[in-house]
Amino acid sequence: MAVKIIFVALFFAATLLLGILYQRKVRSMDDFVLGGRSVGPWLTAFSYGTSYFSAVVFIGYAGQFGWNFGISAFWVGLANALLGSLAAWAVLGRRTRIMTQHLGASTMPEFFSKRYRSRPLKLAAALIIFIFLVPYSASVYKGLSGIFSMAFGIDFKYCIIGMAVLTGIYVVLGGYMATVANNFVQGIVMLAGIVLVVAAVLNGGGGFTEAIKSLSAVEVPQGSAGEGMHGAYVSLFGPDPLGLLGVMLLTSLGSWGLPQMVHKFYTIDSEKSIGKGAVISTVFALVVAGGSYFMGGFGRLYVEAGADGAPSVGYDEIVPQMLANVLPDILMGLVVVLVLSASMSTLSSLVISSASTLTVDFIKGFLKPDLRDKQQMLLTRLFCVLFMLVSVLLALYPGTLITNLMAISWGALAGAFLAPFLYGLYWKKVTNAAVWISFAAGIGFVLCNMIFQFMSG
Repeated sequence: MAVKIIFVALFFAATLLLGILYQRKVRSMDDFVLGGRSVGPWLTAFSYGTSYFSAVVFIGYAGQFGWNFGISAFWVGLANALLGSLAAWAVLGRRTRIMTQHLGASTMPEFFSKRYRSRPLKLAAALIIFIFLVPYSASVYKGLSGIFSMAFGIDFKYCIIGMAVLTGIYVVLGGYMATVANNFVQGIVMLAGIVLVVAAVLNGGGGFTEAIKSLSAVEVPQGSAGEGMHGAYVSLFGPDPLGLLGVMLLTSLGSWGLPQMVHKFYTIDSEKSIGKGAVISTVFALVVAGGSYFMGGFGRLYVEAGADGAPSVGYDEIVPQMLANVLPDILMGLVVVLVLSASMSTLSSLVISSASTLTVDFIKGFLKPDLRDKQQMLLTRLFCVLFMLVSVLLALYPGTLITNLMAISWGALAGAFLAPFLYGLYWKKVTNAAVWISFAAGIGFVLCNMIFQFMSG
């Protein structure tokens, strides 16, 4: 227990120190939200990666997709690296930086407003972002609370509140630069932690060869895709190749339309840095996402299946139960810091995106156009606190699977924004009507799906 406490205490101290140091460098709203558009490739790449992969991936998706697809879930991580990172940097990076500088846009709603010359689009986009980033952030808290409760025996409510307070302090103090500096430290922890955890899980299964042999003997449950297939969970494409392909595309291309991800390209210091950042981000994604999903593929060796083929515990509990069985105290301390890093890095990016959107696009854009720079910074900091409070209250609401919260917000934001943003960068003939249709279709599909699931029980 002492080792875990020391790990967490050192992590907290480093996090707060960076927030205090970067507070001195925040002199304008541009500094607070964009880091003065002078962030280097390493910090930008790590910030992109740590924002992409939160505790939802390590705890929720790794457990769920690993259970359903076996070790072929690694393909999801590979797709996240090549499509979600490398291709995103190649297609969006340079054009986003150039156009947002040319238009003077610091948020995605502001981009829509100036690119399509429509103030109502700005308001609609701002409301969509704030509403759907709240459940996204709640899913981040949920992922943290499970592993933290297991490691320390602390009620998950205190874990959620503690993380919100710590993240809020460094974001409110140092803004975007404090966020990316912490993301860099958090990214290093995530890289080291994933490698050690994968090694420990394989070792707990008797080594790589023995673990593969044991997993190959697991039969596909009746009524499931791949039923009767021998060695399905160690095969190249798993028991459900089409389902796997769908997950690969959704988790990779969906990130292109998320405002907190695209925001990274607004802030990078030069076009030359984009190539280097793309490589760094891709390697980071391959290790973190690939390692997480590969590890989750061995979940069936540590968690029993019920009569219906589903795990005897919730999908969110598969990875924590695996780790509890194989990790010594010192590595469990590292895992706690890893999950903290993954959670806080994503949460801080969500907070910056939502708070700046409310200030720049709603308050300054509609209610008080003559808002001074210092007033904008004060309001943004206050909105950071408000966003934290609302997301904490949602996270404390019991009984919601974290991957469902993630899917709701991911689907709504990506569905609404991906096409208007991408076409807005490359095609001059996009109309306002087309953007409105995209907004309505993306949000409408998610809401209809939620209603259908609720009515079907």
